[in-house]
Amino acid sequence: MTSPPKATAKSWLGLAVLVLPLLLITIDGTVLVLALPAISAELSPTGTEQLWMIDIYSLVLAGLLLAMATLGERFGRRRNLLIGAVLFALASVLGAVATSPWMLIGARALLGVGGAIMMPSTLSLVRNMFPDRHQRRYAMAVWGAMASVGAAAGPIVGGWVIETFSWQAAFLMNIPVMLVLLVLGPALLPESRNPDLRSIDLPSVALSFVGLIGLVYGIKALTGDKGIALGVAALVVGLIAIALFVRRQLALPTPLLEVRLFKVRYFRGAVITDVLSIFAMVGALVALVQFLQLVLGLSPLQASVWLLPQALLAATAAFIAATLVKRFLPAYVIVFGLLIAVTGFVLTVFLTPTSSPALIAASLSLVALGAGIGLTLSNDIIMSSVRPERAGQAAATSETAYEIGTTLGTAVLGGVLVAWYTRAVTAGSHAFDLTAGLAERVSSTMAEALLVAAEVGGDTGASILEVSQAAFTEAITVAGLAGAGVMLFAALWALVTLRGASAHQDLAAEHEHELEH
Repeated sequence: MTSPPKATAKSWLGLAVLVLPLLLITIDGTVLVLALPAISAELSPTGTEQLWMIDIYSLVLAGLLLAMATLGERFGRRRNLLIGAVLFALASVLGAVATSPWMLIGARALLGVGGAIMMPSTLSLVRNMFPDRHQRRYAMAVWGAMASVGAAAGPIVGGWVIETFSWQAAFLMNIPVMLVLLVLGPALLPESRNPDLRSIDLPSVALSFVGLIGLVYGIKALTGDKGIALGVAALVVGLIAIALFVRRQLALPTPLLEVRLFKVRYFRGAVITDVLSIFAMVGALVALVQFLQLVLGLSPLQASVWLLPQALLAATAAFIAATLVKRFLPAYVIVFGLLIAVTGFVLTVFLTPTSSPALIAASLSLVALGAGIGLTLSNDIIMSSVRPERAGQAAATSETAYEIGTTLGTAVLGGVLVAWYTRAVTAGSHAFDLTAGLAERVSSTMAEALLVAAEVGGDTGASILEVSQAAFTEAITVAGLAGAGVMLFAALWALVTLRGASAHQDLAAEHEHELEH
């Protein structure tokens, strides 16, 4: 059997260019959260408009990933990447000069379109640029490190940029990176496409978009304050569209997504491991960042300093995984990583309202390190389970899993956090002589409780602050234990479904065998 060709120096330089847009795409998912107060002061958005500013990016990105991956396979992955870079840069300019809430929402939507065009191309180009499995694992480690750093660095970058410059700078920082990609990309990145894909089924594109948008928005609505009826309706529409999409793919000679890939045990196991791991990891980030600001009273910039250790460990986790897998089976390394993350979640049991920020940093660092180890190898298994010409579909599936996991983490664990806080603070605040309106504000969110405590002042204000901080700390512990449970289940799932997967052989041949049987 002929060994696959080795990557050249040009390939490694191309990889360095390739991870730049990935870093920005993942940063943009969370960078705007800390900018909302400044944006609100300047543009005066309503509560609903604020939610759309945050949500529209991930909604559009998730909804278009599959369709844009197929466009890349049909017309060229490098071409798609460069087109996406142009759109991302233009949308960044639009966001920076936005003079109304809906202009900013439109810019965020266009950023989602640009991100959806670029993101599948980054991973599928890695698959094609590094045909040798060992070299590809290290290339995937670099890719995974940048994805993890981007997700972890969003609040850090946001805190620094907003306090140093302005919220507009959170958009303008995208432009130089996109220019570097447009200049160096054509010289360093090879073009690749799927020669078997002659046409794109437009009904499949529409069904995938409606299905993923409905699923993601439905989860957000059911766990937020958008109403149960709206959430259920969106979820039902999304699930029906996904069912029709799957049925159509099974009947098409050249489907938008080869859903039969999920018959492959390793592929299916790795994708679900990804969803569960990201679900827990993002939930931890959302909850513990709020603790730093709301309970410990740190500014966005101060909080971002305590997030630096987890960003650094997220970057190194991928390389630790690539080293360990030389001696141990991938399944065992993945389980080892996820159990490290479980330990990070368990540390939340020791939180008190006067805890040092170092305890939060330790908890987040262990979660980032463990999840990073697991995600690096699960992504390697996903991409190695398919032939190079199907890399775009595998990449889109992996990245859709990331978006769904992010949504679930924010919505479900965030919902647990809010629900438990409301229960705990309501139980502890009956002694306060507050009007119904003030009591409702105190029980709604920790942020509102801080405002009410400042408004009331005196001993009552101090008591409201003490009770709300204790309730929020208790809620953090409950959400942390829920995250530990999710991560532990992910470890057990990976052990069962990924055991036997080799780190030294390409799994695509086994993929073909399983599809035939």
